[in-house]
Amino acid sequence: MTPSGRIAPQDWMTASSTIAVLDALSANGSTVRFVGGCVRDAVANQPVKDIDLATADSPETVVNLLENADIKAVPTGIAHGTVTAVSHGRALEVTTLRRDVETFGRHARVAFTDDWLEDAARRDLTFNAMFCDRDGTLYDPFDGRADLAAGRVRFVGEARRRIEEDVLRLLRFFRFFAWYGRPPADAEAIDACRAFASKLENLSGERVQAELLKLLAAPDPVPALDLMVEHGVLSHVVPDARQDWRDRLSGLVAIETALEEASAVRRLAAIVSGGPESLAERLRLSRADRERLVALVSPASPFDLSMDDRTARRALRRLGRERFHDFAVLARVDTGHDAAADFKRLLTLAGDWHGVSLPVQGRDLVERGIEAGPEVGRLLSEVEAWWEDGDYRAGRDEALAFLDSLLAKRAPDG
Repeated sequence: MTPSGRIAPQDWMTASSTIAVLDALSANGSTVRFVGGCVRDAVANQPVKDIDLATADSPETVVNLLENADIKAVPTGIAHGTVTAVSHGRALEVTTLRRDVETFGRHARVAFTDDWLEDAARRDLTFNAMFCDRDGTLYDPFDGRADLAAGRVRFVGEARRRIEEDVLRLLRFFRFFAWYGRPPADAEAIDACRAFASKLENLSGERVQAELLKLLAAPDPVPALDLMVEHGVLSHVVPDARQDWRDRLSGLVAIETALEEASAVRRLAAIVSGGPESLAERLRLSRADRERLVALVSPASPFDLSMDDRTARRALRRLGRERFHDFAVLARVDTGHDAAADFKRLLTLAGDWHGVSLPVQGRDLVERGIEAGPEVGRLLSEVEAWWEDGDYRAGRDEALAFLDSLLAKRAPDG
């Protein structure tokens, strides 16, 4: 390939962990280049999270070169040419150049190659098909840098063919549009996405989940979701979207931006009208994300931003700080500007909350002669109700004194 410019070397390129891997992989004279997302984000002046490298060497050779340099080599996807190098505590993915031999719409059978252009031609989007040498020399065979600068999200080659090879690329198009795109969207890409939208339902939930949550985590995912609705895509991913999803999500994004936070799962909850359990199952969400989504879409009771501080502390103890924060943010979206002061007050209260635990336990009752069983639970509930009524101020000595007063009132036969 012919060089097409340069990027200034950045910290992640010159870090000792990166240099160690580059030196190990090039020890036999092979060319090793940065590829994909790290190059894209470096060109876009965005933070680089993951470092991917490409080489013409076989995975077995890669493993040997790394081990010869005392770098841990993990065969994370060796059948598809990927080895993870763990250097100075950082993981870098190393993939052998590939070409597709056969595609199935959900995955591909690949063969290894030493042709850099052939590898680039099998990638999804133009700005994901760039390579970079360690000195910053850039290789951009499909004008990805220009597309990135213009906010164009464009498939490499024919859009329909790229999606036929792997339908997930349809969802990746909208994910990358959310992060890097500007309207109008590429017409050829949109036509292909519309044509293949129904095939998204054939993909595994884990793959759809990963792309959807990354899309929703974008600074403003609303324009990308607008495109998905307009072209019949969103219903195949989130079948139970609210009628007012756009206004609700826009409001949530504005509040999260002001708070300098973003939550993909909370944003998903904001657009779902019902059936969170089935959606969570379809997307194969983790247990924690599943419970969070279900709670936010189908709350046990309304969340009132005007609650007083004592009621708020009870809610904090019942819900936990993170869930309380979620409910407060969504309630703020639904309530409007009139609740701004209460919202700020509750967030401050939640930020100061460190949790409290009932100062007495079952063993305190057993030590006082109460047989383990339902009576212990009943008495603890009475103590807890008294403790809550006192706004959690009572300490252990006071709680034990109240417990003793309860026991003194009990009939002699218990």
